Amino acid sequence: MIVYDLACDNAHRFEVWFRSSSDYTDQCERGLVQCPHCGSKDVAKAPMAPAVGAKGNRQQVAKSDTQTNTPEPVEGGKLPEKIKAAMTALAKAQAESIKDSTWVGEDFAKQSREMHYGERDEALIHGRATKKEVEGLVDEGIGIAPLLVPVVPPDEAN
Repeated sequence: MIVYDLACDNAHRFEVWFRSSSDYTDQCERGLVQCPHCGSKDVAKAPMAPAVGAKGNRQQVAKSDTQTNTPEPVEGGKLPEKIKAAMTALAKAQAESIKDSTWVGEDFAKQSREMHYGERDEALIHGRATKKEVEGLVDEGIGIAPLLVPVVPPDEAN
């Protein structure tokens, strides 16, 4: 068994046990992994720190109060204000960069290939692709870039 800390696109963190790392990958690809808090299926592994105890023959050194690189604590799932501001700025920049792009949904890989091979006119598009589809596009030399902030498809927006 293997345990992963996961996080959804709504910043909910949760822990999940899998039989193996390939079982995790398989379940994600099949859309079976979702956030228990909000139901989002847009989840990814969250950073984890291993629990490593101090050696028995060593004293722990107290941290200095003047240490400046200490991250702000995350309490109750709330993000620090600096991170919220950075994520908001990133979301605005991404929205601006795709405002003239067309949502193609699940046809992203197909339409990207058609444009690459001259079977259709070039256009700015964005949509969804599986990991396998993305790997195939990259292997074929097709220029794509991930969106860093999840996008709500037009047909799913309020």
